[in-house]
Amino acid sequence: MIQFLARRFIRDCDNVEDPAVRRAYGALCGCVGIGLNVLLFLGKLLAGLATGSVAVTADAVNNLSDAGSSVVTLLGFKLAAKIPDRDHPFGHGRMEYVSGLVVSMAIILMGVELARTALEQILRPKPVDFTPLAAGILLVSIAVKTYMALYNRSVGRRIGSAAMSAAARDSLGDCLATAAVLLGGLAGRLWDVHIDGWCGGAVALFILWSGVGAAKDTIDPLLGQPPSPEFVARVRELALSYPEIIGIHDLIVHDYGPGRRIISLHAEVPASGDILALHDVVDAAERRLGEEMGCLATIHMDPVVHDDGATREARERVSALVRLIDPGITIHDFRMVPGPTHTKLIFDAEVPYQCSLPDQEVRRRIQEGVPTLDGRWSAVAEVEKSYV
Repeated sequence: MIQFLARRFIRDCDNVEDPAVRRAYGALCGCVGIGLNVLLFLGKLLAGLATGSVAVTADAVNNLSDAGSSVVTLLGFKLAAKIPDRDHPFGHGRMEYVSGLVVSMAIILMGVELARTALEQILRPKPVDFTPLAAGILLVSIAVKTYMALYNRSVGRRIGSAAMSAAARDSLGDCLATAAVLLGGLAGRLWDVHIDGWCGGAVALFILWSGVGAAKDTIDPLLGQPPSPEFVARVRELALSYPEIIGIHDLIVHDYGPGRRIISLHAEVPASGDILALHDVVDAAERRLGEEMGCLATIHMDPVVHDDGATREARERVSALVRLIDPGITIHDFRMVPGPTHTKLIFDAEVPYQCSLPDQEVRRRIQEGVPTLDGRWSAVAEVEKSYV
């Protein structure tokens, strides 16, 4: 249904890199979510009041909170679409993350309240008259929520939306919670086992789990997280498509919301090349990164000696040495400074955050290891963290 509506109401719906198309997808999914959740709330509320089941009523309230969450998501997409202004020169794209965080906080608060209600039912149980109509409503709810989880996840992945992914996780949690309510009701009707309060507690736990997961999905981009491996690989591929660019390092990605990325990187170029010609190449790479990847790119040129056999061999040997310390360590800005008694090897060692060794230990091992490659060599190594 979502794809049908998208092709009918969203112009150029396949161009998901267009901010207007992303907003339209968010509005479409939000409106569909509001409508479906309101219908589920009304159906479950009637079933809960008729049966006296706290679990069914709690599940109904959960659907009402989901409708409210969809309203918040819609508002987040609208605010994120605001153009940059004097107070927010990088735009308002992170409002989408903020809206996702608000949704997750609402989910957690609802889970806490439902847990309190379920605890009261466990301590002071009341009779529940679970009817076939209530069972039918819950079965329909599971089917609808499964569909909502699938389309939210699909659209969230397609447009790269944390808010949509949070909505998908919430819908999946709702499916499991409603299934627990249904099983509890059937157990009471068929076997006279009164576990309504326990099922309500299970609903609350599912809701809390969903809320915590959704919060993590939105807090991470707000705090700052590394870019995806696919994004890094594409940047590297594009930059190295220019023969004059020998290598890249120190890639930093600042994410100000979907479609609002600012990146900077260092590009190694031949020290013997013409600086004006190399500058033109770097300018071309910056423009292409902006056009093809939708980001503002700044590239710093690092001239390196690459046509000297001795320097190239020394760099290869040092590269092999640092990979023995940790396979993820790389080196760049490599220079050799000969002296009367020894030769200094000056370079930067880029260490991934996954490396278990502290920076001081990495530096010590490099400084002790380089002389073992050649007794005339000493290392002047600057250890830095990799941002990707």
